[in-house]
Amino acid sequence: MRRLLLAAVLATPLSVLAADPQTVVLDVQNMTCELCPITVKNALNKVPGVATTQIDLGKKTATVKFDPDRATVATLVKATTSAGYPSTAHN
Repeated sequence: MRRLLLAAVLATPLSVLAADPQTVVLDVQNMTCELCPITVKNALNKVPGVATTQIDLGKKTATVKFDPDRATVATLVKATTSAGYPSTAHN
């Protein structure tokens, strides 16, 4: 019985054990030119756990899908702020 249980646990893909991805929209300051979104996107994509990043220059937002086990909204805000683009979670 123990061997069967152990085999079942070992056969379970790691993706089943991982947390569901979360999405946050950040309001990003200081984005004024066409290069700004590239810098913001690069900063966010360097954060471990970030899956996708979409930047909207017109709305001055960044939509980030991330693994909450590896990243937090605070780490995403810190990444943009360190790159010169302070941000806050959109309400």
